Amino acid sequence: MKILRFSTFGQAADVLSLEDHEPASLNDGDVRLRVLASPINPADLNFIEGTYGVKPELPAVAGIEGCAEVTESRSAEFAPGDRCIFIAQAELWAEETVVPASTLVKLPAGIDPVQAAMLKVNPATAWQMLTGFATLPEGSWVVQNAANSGVGQSVIQLAPLLGLRTINLVRRESLFDELKALGADHVLLDDSDGVDAAKSICGSDRPALALNAVGGDSALRLMNILGPGGIHVTYGAMGRKPLKVPNGLLIFKNLQLRGFWLTEWLRHASVDEVRGVYQRLAEVMADGKLKLPVDSTHPLADFAAAFARNGSPERDGKVLFVP
Repeated sequence: MKILRFSTFGQAADVLSLEDHEPASLNDGDVRLRVLASPINPADLNFIEGTYGVKPELPAVAGIEGCAEVTESRSAEFAPGDRCIFIAQAELWAEETVVPASTLVKLPAGIDPVQAAMLKVNPATAWQMLTGFATLPEGSWVVQNAANSGVGQSVIQLAPLLGLRTINLVRRESLFDELKALGADHVLLDDSDGVDAAKSICGSDRPALALNAVGGDSALRLMNILGPGGIHVTYGAMGRKPLKVPNGLLIFKNLQLRGFWLTEWLRHASVDEVRGVYQRLAEVMADGKLKLPVDSTHPLADFAAAFARNGSPERDGKVLFVP
């Protein structure tokens, strides 16, 4: 079979090569799968650069999420033809992979494999941040920056299922209509005027939860919008700037500053809990209530073009590898 492998750390387009690889044999409890789709994520690029939270032994294969079809099984849980997603590292930039059955979640029939390939990271991150830090009363406000990101769009679509309303900060007015069409309650510019507008919208019912993917001044704006005792969750650092936390926001508003990393949740949660979350999200996606944008798809052999497109300022959605 073919795989995309790297033997040194660096920029993906420079260090990856398409290679032949001998298929692995199956042990009891293992499943062999044909990979149907796997996206390029920022974490994949960091993994290849050697800057991710987990550094692999070399040579290595990237691809932290994807959708695949069972072709051979030595597990009673899965049969050929079942479609699955992966809840552990599975080296998915490859034509096939072999993994323990315990690392798979079976998908409902009829789900689009390209959409399902993007289920592991962004929707689960959004869901866990919306549900894992506080039990918010129905009608509560949630405020977020980078609302046009994959996580941000997932938050917009999942929040109504939990009875929550969203205030969404972005850098460009051109994104307003797109996010409102997804179900955003309010979309504002990520600037001081946006902060004032958010406060006016909420009145005394300030948000109890803020989701930060940027850092720096943008993260501070979320803190200023939060109500007393609000929870500020950081899950990304797109702006590459540290958090700025004035003393008064801690003393007089008693804000809680938290962080979220999906890898840690997957590491510590039980298999039943993880599978339960993904099965719920897969059902929502199969029902058409969760859809993530796709920019383009590429075969593994076309990896140079895939990475060029992934880095393009014109990219609109995920770039994925497909057969």
